[in-house]
Amino acid sequence: MTSTSSATRPFRVADLGTLVVLAWSGEAPDGDMPYLLAYTLGDAADGPEAATAAVERLLTDNGLPVGGDVVDGATRPSLPITMLVESGQAVLNMPQLNAQCVPPPEWLAAVGERGFAYLVFTTRPWPEAQPGKPVTPEALAEFAGAEETLTAAAHVVLPARSLRG
Repeated sequence: MTSTSSATRPFRVADLGTLVVLAWSGEAPDGDMPYLLAYTLGDAADGPEAATAAVERLLTDNGLPVGGDVVDGATRPSLPITMLVESGQAVLNMPQLNAQCVPPPEWLAAVGERGFAYLVFTTRPWPEAQPGKPVTPEALAEFAGAEETLTAAAHVVLPARSLRG
């Protein structure tokens, strides 16, 4: 008879594989909305399923429900995820990892206007959208707008912070 250990394996950032953050802005009734999409390429050593499980664990361990309600970072000052916007870059900070991207000027303008960005942090891998390779607006809309992507994601309104007071 064999048994499995009930001990929880410690979280390892390497289990995420390559984590990508992509910024864009889109039209909303009250002006441009800045969005961030965080996803894994699914290239973890143990495969896409392991990367998906690692992203889900990262999110839930940090109080971000996958497939749940939108978390408003402005009303939760203890939220362990923050966004720093500085020197033309957006940086997501979470316990155990930092991820950054260089957003387009219209995204920076929208964040400047609104003071926040809407983060979709999905457990669904997107191996086709690799860093350094252009992503067409159509491909972005197809992936980011897919029900499979959205229901496998934590949704967070993140206030923009800067180094200046």
